[in-house]
Amino acid sequence: MRRLILLRHAKSDRPAGVADHERPLNDRGRRAAPAVGAHLAEAGIKPDLALVSTATRTQETWEAVAAALGTPEMRSHREIYEAPAERILGVIRGAPDTAQTVIVVGHNPGLGDLATALAGAGPRKERTRLATEFPTAAYAVIDFDAATWSAIGPGQGRLERFVRPRDIDPDLGG
Repeated sequence: MRRLILLRHAKSDRPAGVADHERPLNDRGRRAAPAVGAHLAEAGIKPDLALVSTATRTQETWEAVAAALGTPEMRSHREIYEAPAERILGVIRGAPDTAQTVIVVGHNPGLGDLATALAGAGPRKERTRLATEFPTAAYAVIDFDAATWSAIGPGQGRLERFVRPRDIDPDLGG
């Protein structure tokens, strides 16, 4: 079995004169990211490998999440930055098969589109909610019966859970 965690970066700031790629997390994002990490750890969901966009907000999100998850290997990928679903899937398909659980930290709309496309099974209510919204710091866990990462594709996954920050703590949601 392969397990994929798709995590949208936490809420970011928009400082004047700062390029989009360099935008940092805002206060809410700095609170939400460690809460998400703790939530994943409490659920026993720990990745072997993190594939993270090179944007500042995704790197900061991963640092805060990873603090609760130990030290999984992390690889930064420029290809994930503002990427469509197909490009993100290409990065995932290139993951080493020694990693059973992979987390991708990226951006919408590509990440949400990919989660919706991959989750062909799972609770209908959760899949509908996933297709409707993928807010900042939300994550989807999708399981696959595939033997290799290169074999995963649209409709093949089972949505195991979809968690928004406000599901963890109402004060974290927007």
